[in-house]
Amino acid sequence: MTESTLASTPAPGLGGLPTRLANWLDGLIETVAAALLVAATAITLVQVFFRYGLNHSLTWPEEMARWAFVWLVFLGSAMLVRRSRHIAIDLFAGMLEGRVAAAHAFLVRVIMACAAMLLVVIGLRLVSHSSYVSPALGWPFLYLYLAAPVGGALSLVFMAIEPLPGWRSALAGLGATVVGIAIFFGLAYGIDPSFLKLADAGLLLLGVTLALILFGVPVAYSLIVGCFIAFLPNGPIMIVTLPQSMTSALDSFLLLAIPFFTLAAALMNVGGITSRLIGFASTLVGHLRGGLGHVNVLTNALMGGVSGSSLGDAAALAKTLIPEMEKRGYPKPFSCALTSSGAILANMIPPSMGLIIYGALASASVGALFVATIVPGILMAVTLALVVHLISVRRGFGRDVPKASGAERLDSGLKALPALVLPVIIVGGIRFGVFTATEAGAVATLYALLCGVLVYRTAKPAGLLRALREGLSDTVAVTVIIAAASPFAWLMVVEQVPQEIARAMGTLATNWMLLILVVNLFLIGVGLIMEMIAAMVILVPILVPLVKAAGIDPVHFGIILVANLCLGALTPPLGILVFTTAAVTKTPVVAVFRAALPFIFGLILTIVLISLVPALSLGLVNILGN
Repeated sequence: MTESTLASTPAPGLGGLPTRLANWLDGLIETVAAALLVAATAITLVQVFFRYGLNHSLTWPEEMARWAFVWLVFLGSAMLVRRSRHIAIDLFAGMLEGRVAAAHAFLVRVIMACAAMLLVVIGLRLVSHSSYVSPALGWPFLYLYLAAPVGGALSLVFMAIEPLPGWRSALAGLGATVVGIAIFFGLAYGIDPSFLKLADAGLLLLGVTLALILFGVPVAYSLIVGCFIAFLPNGPIMIVTLPQSMTSALDSFLLLAIPFFTLAAALMNVGGITSRLIGFASTLVGHLRGGLGHVNVLTNALMGGVSGSSLGDAAALAKTLIPEMEKRGYPKPFSCALTSSGAILANMIPPSMGLIIYGALASASVGALFVATIVPGILMAVTLALVVHLISVRRGFGRDVPKASGAERLDSGLKALPALVLPVIIVGGIRFGVFTATEAGAVATLYALLCGVLVYRTAKPAGLLRALREGLSDTVAVTVIIAAASPFAWLMVVEQVPQEIARAMGTLATNWMLLILVVNLFLIGVGLIMEMIAAMVILVPILVPLVKAAGIDPVHFGIILVANLCLGALTPPLGILVFTTAAVTKTPVVAVFRAALPFIFGLILTIVLISLVPALSLGLVNILGN
């Protein structure tokens, strides 16, 4: 995942009262949003306890947790504006300089302000027309829909106050915000949009959205503006569906798995789990040729089974394992490339954020996806280990540590056992109906907290607070895109874009193997220019109907899709995992990309194997059931 580069160059702030207001608002929003995240987690755990502990299901916890989630996402979205943490694709912004870079930053802020104003104005219109009450709590839905305009208004405040990079004037941000607001009112009320009917709505939606994404506008705001332009010819009633669809998309119990697992991963990183897993992996494979390389792969696999976050795993191992590999004579580019490649296992071994998002977008069983990815994930880990061995033989890497005794392995395994048990609890609990995928995330969060505080005793209050803040920020950055993608996907279906693509590829649909190979090539190409989440929200509504028509199981396709898009995190121009490890270790990025080529080639061959042999994904699903 990449972050917006709007704050890449320092610019003078407004100073005085506006800055103090921004600081106060930022702290207040973070406190409220974090409290909502903790509350949603606690409420979900209460539901699990009552259902399975007391055999008495409550009607209100799920609804209350969903409402808390909706509010924390819209509030957190404003917080990310202040911190320039919204996900954006930085294809060109980093190459711009001087006045061109300043003009680019201004235009991006203008577009963001236009989208935020839409949420305020159209969101308030939605609130004023809301008359329903929630079924469990009996609360008016206007309180739920109010989250969108409140989040939009707070975002506008930060857009107006925050400086623009490359501009000497502290008022540049305010000017860009005013221009964006004016553009919204001009489009919504000042012009006759009937001329837009001349263009196909689906093509207009795709063209505007992709153009804005490639221009460097944060993905969520690109989706909002793209939908706004496409909805304009159909009148104000259609535009109201935009904030309504965004809110309804977040009002999903399944999506709550994302903040829960993200928070669990952050708690694991501060709870001492990483060091125990490295120690355990070292006793198992450290004595092999290229030992620390194998330790790197195995640690990534073990951490992937407890975190689900590729970016978090890459950053953690870059700080802890790469310096040790350098001491042992491994070139830093090789170590960074291996760490980056191994980090994608977090999305190929359950729990996986990518599979949870796919399950939500494709209406596929997350439990089945988790089971289906076990064998492919192991195959990818074995592939990386094989590449490490071949490179070690070629370059003469030796054995880094003596072979551990049985007693040493047992001791290390016992220390790591609390962390190793978690994937079994998650997959087993979902499979045998003890809890849902979402409730598993809440259980994982509680388990990680108890491990850090009571078992390893390394989690201190400051570390726990840092984990909560990291989990909140990462959650909002992902889920706000999913919210903005909901009206996008709906309009795509209405305009029959998936159906048209399916008809265009109708000849391929008769041969599923040929279709899957073409789709693989297409996804690898998409991964070169689009971040995984952005690509998924755009492509899943298009491709899933197509593969279903060809008789391909959507669970199998989910594994293929996520695996291919994960490669984009290793390849230029995005390559966020490579950028992360290179930045942490101060290694030239180009050298890391070059060193990653053997790993990428090996992973591509494995993905082809997984694609052409469905039993590798569906075998366990068929044995264990959906």
